[in-house]
Amino acid sequence: MSTENEGNAVPPAPSAPPVPVDAPAAPAPQGSYGQGAPGQTGHPGVAPGEAGHHGVSSSAPDPSWPPPPPPAGAHDGGGSGPGGWGASYQQPAPKSGRGRGGLVAGVLIAALVAGGLGGGLGYTLAKNNDDSTGSTTVSASTSGGDVKRDPGTVAGVAAKALPSTVTIEAESTSGEGGTGTGFVFDKQGHIVTNNHVVADAVDGGKVTATFPDGKKYDADVVGHAQGYDVAVIKLKDAPGDLKPLTLGDSDKVAVGDATIAIGAPFGLSDTVTTGVISAKNRPVASSDGSGSQASYMSALQTDASINPGNSGGPLLDAQGNVIGINSAIQSTGNGGFGTGQSGSIGLGFAIPINQAKYVAQELIRTGKPVYAKIGASVSLDDSSDGAQITDQGAGGSAPVEPGGPAAKAGLKPGDVITKLDGHVIDSGPTLIGEIWTHKPGDKVTITYERDGKQRTTEVTLGSRVGDN
Repeated sequence: MSTENEGNAVPPAPSAPPVPVDAPAAPAPQGSYGQGAPGQTGHPGVAPGEAGHHGVSSSAPDPSWPPPPPPAGAHDGGGSGPGGWGASYQQPAPKSGRGRGGLVAGVLIAALVAGGLGGGLGYTLAKNNDDSTGSTTVSASTSGGDVKRDPGTVAGVAAKALPSTVTIEAESTSGEGGTGTGFVFDKQGHIVTNNHVVADAVDGGKVTATFPDGKKYDADVVGHAQGYDVAVIKLKDAPGDLKPLTLGDSDKVAVGDATIAIGAPFGLSDTVTTGVISAKNRPVASSDGSGSQASYMSALQTDASINPGNSGGPLLDAQGNVIGINSAIQSTGNGGFGTGQSGSIGLGFAIPINQAKYVAQELIRTGKPVYAKIGASVSLDDSSDGAQITDQGAGGSAPVEPGGPAAKAGLKPGDVITKLDGHVIDSGPTLIGEIWTHKPGDKVTITYERDGKQRTTEVTLGSRVGDN
C-alpha cells in the first residue's frame, strides 16, 4: 500500500491487506510502491539500489539504487516524503505569521467561545441554586492540577516521555524545509527521527531541535537512510541531563495493544494522542518527494491520530516504551493548511523500533545505512500474486546477481516469490519491506512458484552499504 508523507504525495503501496497510508493528498492511486507508473521494476530485499527506476517496464528491472519513488497519492504523517506511515515531512510555516497563526487563532477563538458559553451557563445555574433551597451541589476537594496520576496512565506516560521528545525544524540552504519530531536516543545527544524530516538540511542546511521546556539546540545530521526512512541528528552542546526514551520490543507487539503517539501535528508541538495497534507487517512505500528515491517498510499500523508534523515522533506502548517511529498516514484526499494535505483518518504507520534501532546504531557508528539484500531484481507492479523476478535487469544488468544470495539459493528469472519466513508476499515492494526488516547474514526461507509448482529454498541475505 502506498501512503503520504507530510507535504508530499506518495505512490500507492503494494497490495496488502487494506490499502491505507503518513499526510494529506489525493487518494492513493492503485499501483506499485514508489512514485511511478505501473510496470516499474526494482531489486527487492537487496541493499538500496535493487529497486527499479521510474518508467522501466516490468520486464526490465532496474538494478540501481534507490528504487523509484512510490506513486503519487499518499503522504507521510509528519514530515516530507511520499506515502508511508504516520507522519511525513511538513512544509515550513509561512514566515508572514499568517499561516499557522491563523490556525492557532482559530483554536483560541473556539476556546474563548466555548468558555464564554460555559461561563454564562454556569452563572445561570449558580444563580438558580442560590435562589432555591436544599442545594445538593458537591465541590471537588482538589483541582485537576493536584490529582496524582499513576505511571501506567496515559497522562503518566506522557509526563515521562514528553521531556525527551523534540520538535525538529530543518531548512535547506535555500530556506525550504519544514517541521517534524524526534526523540532522545542516548545521553550523548543523538536524536532519532525520519529521513524525510531532515532531508532538506542534509547538504549544508540547518537543523534545530526544541524541547518542551522551550530550550532550543542546533544540531548536525549524523546519518540518514532513505530506504529505511530513518535519520539521526546530534545536538550541539547537548545538555548533560538528557533522558533517553526506553526502547521496547516491536516483535512482541500484538494487535489491540494500546498506543500513545507524540509529535507536532501541523506545527502544534508536544501533542499526545492515543489508540491501539490496528495491524502489523503492513507494507508501505513512501518517498521524500524528490521523485528519485523511495522507502519501503513493513509497518505497525495504529489508529492513534497522526498528522503532518508527527513524522519522526515516538509511538509508545502503555508502559511508555518506544515501539515505533511515526512516519506516514493513509489519506483519502487533498486537504488544507496550505500544503494540500489532509489529516488523520485513523490509518497511521510506524517503523518498528527493532528495525529503527539497528539502523540508528549503524548510522551513529559509520554514518551510512546497511541494507540486507537477496541480489535479484523484481517487478514493482502492484499485484496480489507475489514478487516476480524479472527476465532482464535495468541497463542490461543481470536480473539475478551472479554469485549473489538468490543465485546461490537457486532462484531464477520468472520465479514468483510468494512467502518469506511465512509472511505472505503479494508484490515486489512488499518483498523489499520484509527483507529490510532483517539484517545481512540472516537466513530466511523463501517460498516461490516456478512452472506452476510451489517450492521453497533458504537464502542467506547479503548486504549493501549506502543509499546510492
